This record gives sequence, structure tokens and C-alpha cells, in this order.
Amino acid sequence: MKTSKAAKAPRAQITRGELNRFLENLLEPARFKDYCPNGLQVEGANQIRHIVTGVTASQALLRAAIERGADTVLVHHGYFWRGEDACVVGTKRSRLALLIENNLNLFAYHLPLDAHKELGNNTQLGLKMGWRVTGTMGEYGLVAICDLPAPISLAALGLQIKRKLAREPLAVGDLTRPIRRIAWCTGGAQDYLETAIAAQADVFISGEISERTTHLAREAGVIYISAGHHATELFGVAALGERIAQEFGVLVEFVDDPNPV
Repeated sequence: MKTSKAAKAPRAQITRGELNRFLENLLEPARFKDYCPNGLQVEGANQIRHIVTGVTASQALLRAAIERGADTVLVHHGYFWRGEDACVVGTKRSRLALLIENNLNLFAYHLPLDAHKELGNNTQLGLKMGWRVTGTMGEYGLVAICDLPAPISLAALGLQIKRKLAREPLAVGDLTRPIRRIAWCTGGAQDYLETAIAAQADVFISGEISERTTHLAREAGVIYISAGHHATELFGVAALGERIAQEFGVLVEFVDDPNPV
């Protein structure tokens, strides 16, 4: 696993309540009708000195946090998703056991972290790629738009994505279309393609792709790029961790549990 530290000594500490209030004020989760609870999902230690951030609260990430001596895990993809089986069995039991037995806090922010105008996944991906957000569309402004100063080719855009995200993007649709307006929404947002078409985007970029996405892109004469759910959502939670470290001086480490999807 790859690790980056957002802060080092001194080993300051804050309470769980202080961190919770800070995140609630910063990310405003009450504004969102989401697919999962946002905020403190599993209660652990009251005193927080060491936070591990990551994209998803996988067992691998939890074990990495335990090995590093962390008391808190902060992720984009947490637990308790709408429609999932509520029974605490199998992998759900194993994950919760790791948290509870090691007195780990688990904080998770889904749509609030996607949409945040400074630290959100869309904004942070734009910064990584050099796309300045010139507008937003869709529910909660989840589709970001950038108007380039001059058109570029799909080949040039694809190479840029490959270099920045370290993975080969998949493109479908009108692959010869010059690209001037880019729209994007990180993660599994392929169904926002129609929103991007309505915004007159030349290309829409998200993490995943569905079978129907190909046909819609072809028939609308636009480009759709699948750049990886995990790969497009690496940057928001890392930026959030850096903000926490700056605010409180606690130790914060971003740990990447690689995922090809």
C-alpha cells in the first residue's frame, strides 16, 4: 500500500466530538439525500491523535490503520448502504469486528465529499488534471464543467488522464470529436451522461461505465470516458485529511488500497 503523510509531529490530539463537529460544519452532510449515513459510522476512541484516510473502508485499509497505530479511519466509501442486508455476518462482521476490537473510529462522507467546492472529488480531480471548473450542473452540482481555451483531441486527453491517474482510460462514442468542453463527475456517475449532453459537453468523464452508456454516447455524438471509480476518487479524501492536519495538527496519513475498478 502507498502512504503519504499530511502532518507529522507534534502529536497533537483532539476529541472525537471536535472532529465530528468540524467535519459536519465543513461538509454539511444534512444538505444531502444520500445512499448511506454520512459522518461518524462506528464509534471508537474519544481522543484522536492519528487518522488514516483512504477511498474505501476495506479490511485492508482497516488493517493498515491498525498496523500504523491509528485511532481513526476517514473514508469516502463507508458502510451501511441503502438496500444492503442489515445482518452483521460474513465480511460485514469481520470489518466491524476490526473496528470495534481495536477501538477505531470510522468516519465516512459520500456525496458531501463529492460535491464540496474546495475539497470535493470533482474539484480535486480537476486540479489534478488542470481543468478549472467554470460551471456545475445536476443534483447538488455534481457535474463539473471546464471550457478549455482551445480544442484538443481525444488522443491528447486520453494521454493526460493515463499519465495523471496511472491507468488506461476507456473511451466510447464519437472518438473523432474535437474536445473544447469537458464535463466530469467522479466515481459511478455514468448516468449523468445525459446531464453532460444537455450542458453541450464534448466529453463526459466518470469512473465506471454501463452497457447502455456506449449506445447513448454514440447516438448523441459525444465522447464518454471511463477513467476508474477508485482512480478518480483518490484526491478528495486526501485533501480533506490535509485540511484536518492543518486545522488541528494531528497526524494524518493517506493510505491507498489499490483497486482496478
